[in-house]
Amino acid sequence: MRVGIIGTRGIPNKYGGFEQFTMHFAKYLAEEGIEVVVYNSSNHPYKENRWNGVEIVHCWDPEKLIGSAGQFFYDLGAILNARKQKFDVLFQLGYTSSSIWGFLFPKKTKIITNMDGQEWKRAKYNKWVKRFLKKAECWAIKQSDVLIADSRGIQEYLKNEYSASSHFIAYGANVVHKFDKTILDKYNLLPNSYNLLIARMEPENNIETIIKGHRNNSADKLIVIGNLDTTFGKYLASNYSSSVTFVGENYNFHELNSLRYFSKLYFHGHSVGGTNPSLLEAMACGCSIVAHDNPFNRDVLDQNALYFSSEKEIHDILNSKKTPIKNSADNNKKKLQEVYSFEIIHRSLKAVMDNE
Repeated sequence: MRVGIIGTRGIPNKYGGFEQFTMHFAKYLAEEGIEVVVYNSSNHPYKENRWNGVEIVHCWDPEKLIGSAGQFFYDLGAILNARKQKFDVLFQLGYTSSSIWGFLFPKKTKIITNMDGQEWKRAKYNKWVKRFLKKAECWAIKQSDVLIADSRGIQEYLKNEYSASSHFIAYGANVVHKFDKTILDKYNLLPNSYNLLIARMEPENNIETIIKGHRNNSADKLIVIGNLDTTFGKYLASNYSSSVTFVGENYNFHELNSLRYFSKLYFHGHSVGGTNPSLLEAMACGCSIVAHDNPFNRDVLDQNALYFSSEKEIHDILNSKKTPIKNSADNNKKKLQEVYSFEIIHRSLKAVMDNE
């Protein structure tokens, strides 16, 4: 079998959830003896043509020149290259900027699309962009042979909105057992003396709500990890640096896992939809989790977290000294092993590729 993966910024991960997933899944496919090609943006710092047995194709990405519209050209280049590759499967992660090129997808290749969350709900987009994204969602469904929903909420949405069937296959993570307390020295932290938030700097991740709820209401520091180069990231840094410790982006997972493990509370504000890899990674480290209250997060965490919808609820959680239910960390780890382990996720996806 020959598999191509499009729709990400590339591997190894230097950006977000899709990239993290692709890094693990592509390596798994290569280890299974499957030829796998991942398309990387020309802006990605990794410039080699192979990574852990995975072939890398670098495509021109003018995003630095023209902004987010550059993604459309990047996806076009990837799709045009894929037409020459004779893939058995083209696995598409997301649809935002590739759906307009759907008529160019190779006709004899099985197109499998992970639909991600409800992109048209993202607060950073104006009403015209949101209308386009809603239309793009519809196009992607029509263009795909197989749909993947990474949460039951998205699966139900696709069924109700489009009468579209999909396979529920989430992201994966494995329980982490090794942590390094000396990493805290780098950030001048002590165990159990700080709260942690790791996310892309986007409004729908409720970062500002978390900061406002935390500000002046806790003796513990709030550490925020994520790229501050975005417009929203710059806004947050300029307005809240006096009360929050922003440390920028970090993709060293040994460091991140140790910071998660030694934190008092881990805040997860993602709200748009889907099963988020960073949430699974927090569960893998045994964090006490405070999550935004929405069906997607509740589907993953059930009763094994505290939930918020406003800064006042965060204030109340911090001041009441509430903690998630007893054994919540162990319950979350057990769920990882039974539902979200890499082994389960990878085997399920490969089965879809083999059998559909």
